[in-house]
Amino acid sequence: MAHRESNAPAPLDLSLLRTFLTVHRAGSFTAAARLLGLSQPTVTTRMRSLEEQLGRELFERGPRGVVPTTVADELAAQVATPLDALAAVADRGGFGADQPPDPVHLAGPAELLCTRALPALAPLTRRGVRLRISAGLTDDLLEGLRGGRFDLVIATARPRGRTLTSLPMMDEEFVLVAAREWAERIGPVRPAAEGAAALHGVPLVAYAEDLPIARRYWRHVFGVRLTGQAAITVPDLRGVLAAVVAGVGISVLPRYLCLEELTSGALVPLLSPEDPPINTAYLTQRPGASDNPHVTLVRELLLRAGRAW
Repeated sequence: MAHRESNAPAPLDLSLLRTFLTVHRAGSFTAAARLLGLSQPTVTTRMRSLEEQLGRELFERGPRGVVPTTVADELAAQVATPLDALAAVADRGGFGADQPPDPVHLAGPAELLCTRALPALAPLTRRGVRLRISAGLTDDLLEGLRGGRFDLVIATARPRGRTLTSLPMMDEEFVLVAAREWAERIGPVRPAAEGAAALHGVPLVAYAEDLPIARRYWRHVFGVRLTGQAAITVPDLRGVLAAVVAGVGISVLPRYLCLEELTSGALVPLLSPEDPPINTAYLTQRPGASDNPHVTLVRELLLRAGRAW
């Protein structure tokens, strides 16, 4: 009996698909190699082999790694769920193994995590959810998310590119504040009448030397460029808050962070513009559903709670 040659394409190797999915989620060959315990040349070779089998380009070189093509996005959507399910079985030692889910690694700004996120998430610990919290700047944390260090990141700016997915979580309004003593010295109507000139010579407390939050406020509300140097810089807005309450000078803070002090009178808003500066925080994760159900619990609770922050 004659044997007919099949025209069906050869099946794709699982190791190639696992490597591909890791690259797609990590956003770079280097990060994927680290996660897989492989050398970068091995990851590169596997991706070239997969591209040759498919006859399509999967990734384009970018300034900070690789950018998936639409073909790669489609392939990732097809293979993510079955590969994650296989990985979950392998990690737990087979079917029926009774292992608790891994801890959820959440990262974001220290102030928002400590004053809002952690109190909101506290009830989940009674349901067995374990949390591992990291604080830092958004750009660094998003790199960690791409590299697999975190499950979720609260980002203070919408991530660019297609390697991450994000949803608006909260809007933070910025307020120009001072202790009552300084507010009385400046005068209750001068900032509204004179603009930035009313604050000339008043010590400024800032988050960093380049005055990022205050510069934005000056530009948005006063329509001028903020110049000069801060009297105190501290890379934690809770420290900025403490210094302003202590009477150092003025600062611009998120309303959620100083709401208690505004309510008690420890701080006074120097201006109430009709259009205050607002910044949106985004809850960000890698594309595809996580196989850890606790990640979903944390994500959904933060999205609900953030509406009230």
